[in-house]
Amino acid sequence: MFKTSYTLVLFAILFCATSIQGQKRKKAKENEQVMVDNSPPKLVVGIVVDQMRYDYLTRFWNHYGEGGFKRLVTQGFTCKNHHFNYMPTKTAPGHASVYTGTTPAVHGILANWWYDKYDDETIYCVSDNQQEPLGTSNKAGKMSPKRLLVSTIADELRMSSQMKSKTIGIAIKDRGAVLPVGYTGNAAFWYEGGSSGNWISSSFYMEDLPNWVKAFNASDEAEKYKKIWSPLEPIDQYVESGDDNRAAERIFKGETASTFPHNLPLIWDLNGQFSLLRETPFGNSMTTDFALAAIEGESLGKDAITDFLTVSYSSTDYVGHAYGVYSKEVQDTYMRLDNDIERLLTYLDNQIGKGLYTVFLTADHGAPPAPVYLKELGLPGGFIHELTIFEDLKEYVSYRYGTSDIIKNVSNFQVFLDQSILKNLDISAVEVQSEIASKLLEYEGIEKVLTRHQLLNGRSESLFSKLVQNGFNQKRSGDVFFVLNSGYIPKRKWGTDHGSSFVYDTHVPLLFFGN
Repeated sequence: MFKTSYTLVLFAILFCATSIQGQKRKKAKENEQVMVDNSPPKLVVGIVVDQMRYDYLTRFWNHYGEGGFKRLVTQGFTCKNHHFNYMPTKTAPGHASVYTGTTPAVHGILANWWYDKYDDETIYCVSDNQQEPLGTSNKAGKMSPKRLLVSTIADELRMSSQMKSKTIGIAIKDRGAVLPVGYTGNAAFWYEGGSSGNWISSSFYMEDLPNWVKAFNASDEAEKYKKIWSPLEPIDQYVESGDDNRAAERIFKGETASTFPHNLPLIWDLNGQFSLLRETPFGNSMTTDFALAAIEGESLGKDAITDFLTVSYSSTDYVGHAYGVYSKEVQDTYMRLDNDIERLLTYLDNQIGKGLYTVFLTADHGAPPAPVYLKELGLPGGFIHELTIFEDLKEYVSYRYGTSDIIKNVSNFQVFLDQSILKNLDISAVEVQSEIASKLLEYEGIEKVLTRHQLLNGRSESLFSKLVQNGFNQKRSGDVFFVLNSGYIPKRKWGTDHGSSFVYDTHVPLLFFGN
C-alpha cells in the first residue's frame, strides 16, 4: 500500500516531463542492465475522472476490457492508498490540488462557489467578467484562473521550456478545463450545451477559437449522442449495483421512473437539449472526441518539446450526483468510460507512439452512498440544510447579542461573521466563535466544530482538524467550521453529494502509465 500526496505527484510528473533523468530497465539474456534514457515524453496527458472513488476500479473490474483501466493498472503503477488531505472535497479544489501539488490553504480555491466576505457576495471559482466569451455570446465564456493563487504544473512546464511547450485543458465543466492549465495555458475549452452543443473558451487565452474547434463545432459531432441510453451489457449482469429503480435516484423530466432505458430524444427539449448529454456517459465520449481532435488540431506531441493535455471527464460527477454510488447508471457510465480511455490510449499509441507519452489518471474527489439508500439499509445518514442553520444562527445571536447582523453567511460548512459589527459593538470575536461552535454541536448530523481562533493558534490535533486546517485559507475562509457525521450531506432532492473528510470522499485512484 502506498500513501501519496499531490506534492509528490507534481514533482514526479515535472521530473519526468523536463527530463531531468529518466530510467528504463532492460533485461539482457544473461544479466540485468540499467539503461538511462534522457528523452522526455513527447506528450503528458493528465486525466481527472470527476467523482471517481477508488473502489470503482475494483468493483467493476470484471466488466472492464483489457485496453482501458486494466491496461493502466497492469502496465503502469498504481497508488492504492491515495487520499486528499483537506476538506471540502469539491471539484474545483480537487482539480487545483492535483495540478498545483498543494491544498486550498495555499492555492486559494476553497470550493466551486464561495462567499467573498470583502465584497459581500458569492463568487464562482473561475468567473471573470473582464473576459469575453469565445464561441458563444453567453457569460459561460467569461472565465479565467484569476482566483488561483499559485502556478500549476502546466505553468511550470511552460516556463521550463521557455514557453515552447503547448498546454491545453479540456472538460465539460469550465473549472475542470481552466484550473489545470493555470495562467500560461495555450487554451482551455469547455462545453456550452443548450441548443448549440458547442465547445467554447475565453478571451483570457486567445482572440478567437482555432479553426479546428470551429470545424468540430460545425460538424455537429455532439448530435450523434442524441440517442437512447441503454445498458452496455444485459442489466442482470450488473450485479455490483443495486436495483434499477430507487427512491434516491433522479427522474429526468418526461420520464416516469429512474430506470433504463433513458430515451434522450424523447426527453431532449424538456432537459436542456445538448445540456442533457452532461448527465449521461455520452458526455465522456464527447469529451474524448474533442480531446482527440485537440491532439491533432494543435499538433501535440509532434516534436521533442513536451506538451501537456489535461482532460477532465465531468459526466461521471453528474451521473453520480443524480443516481448515487450503487446505481446501475453509475456502473454503466464507468464501463463506457473504460471504452473511451481505451480509445484515447489507442490513439496515443498510433499518433504519438508507444512509450513516447506519459498518462496519469486520478480523481478530484469521491462520494458517499446516497443518504436515502443508507437509511433504507439502517445505516447512519441524512441531510444538513445550511440555509436553515443560517436562519437559526441569526435568531440565536439576535437573542444573545441584540442583532442578527453578526452572521453574514453560512456555506461550504463555514460560518462567516461580520467583523465590523463585532468591533463596533465591542464584542469578542473569539467569544462569538466559541458560542456558535457550541450551538452548532446541537444539530443532528454535525460531528465536530472548529473555530478560526483554534485554527490560527494551531489547536488542531486530530486528523479531522488537520484536514480542516489544510482547507483553511486565512484570508478567504470563514470563522467557524463544522464537520458532518458520516453519511450526512447538504440537503438535495436526489442522489448524493461530496465535500467531507471521510474516506468515501478522499480516497481516489492515482495511476501512472507510459514514459
